[in-house]
Amino acid sequence: MSRKSNTEQRRKEIVFALLSVMAEHGYEKATILAIAKQAGLAPGLIHYHFKSKGEILLYLVKLLATMSRARYDLLAATATTPREKLLAYINARLAKGEGAMPEAVSAWVVIGAEAVRQPEVRAVFQETIAAELLLIQALLTACLQDQKKLTNGVAELAAGLLAFMEGAFQLASAAGDIMPQGYAATTARAFIENSLAAQAPA
Repeated sequence: MSRKSNTEQRRKEIVFALLSVMAEHGYEKATILAIAKQAGLAPGLIHYHFKSKGEILLYLVKLLATMSRARYDLLAATATTPREKLLAYINARLAKGEGAMPEAVSAWVVIGAEAVRQPEVRAVFQETIAAELLLIQALLTACLQDQKKLTNGVAELAAGLLAFMEGAFQLASAAGDIMPQGYAATTARAFIENSLAAQAPA
């Protein structure tokens, strides 16, 4: 039990090391040597826990999805209405503060680029995006039903919000210094509030 726990902890250390190196230097320059140095481990230990850098990357995609969902669950724990849960989701994805990880955002952008190049990464990336879409659709549907409004167009609205978030991540990583502070969460909330208000009554 202890050995398994230690192994899992070491694997996470390695994955977070990849995250840090990749966020700063990109995937190509995140060599096994660089990952090992960041993790404070011998390169041989990296290969003991993972067969390749690609395997670490796939683990990272899943770990980031888990962490993202955990932040939402934390912020939504005190939500009592569908609207509050939806706003908690937007804050979990876009707002700064407790639980925010700029490095993770940068790493996610790099992962998106690797998903274009690597079929294995694309499959896991698409699986994560599909899960996000389902969650957003469920949150939007609950809001509209609570407001006694039609739920047609929810899939498109969910896709629009997700596309906005992915674009905001890209800008935060590549042009964060020139974008207005806090614009992403504020704009996403306004977009959603206006879109929900425009929906026809059921």
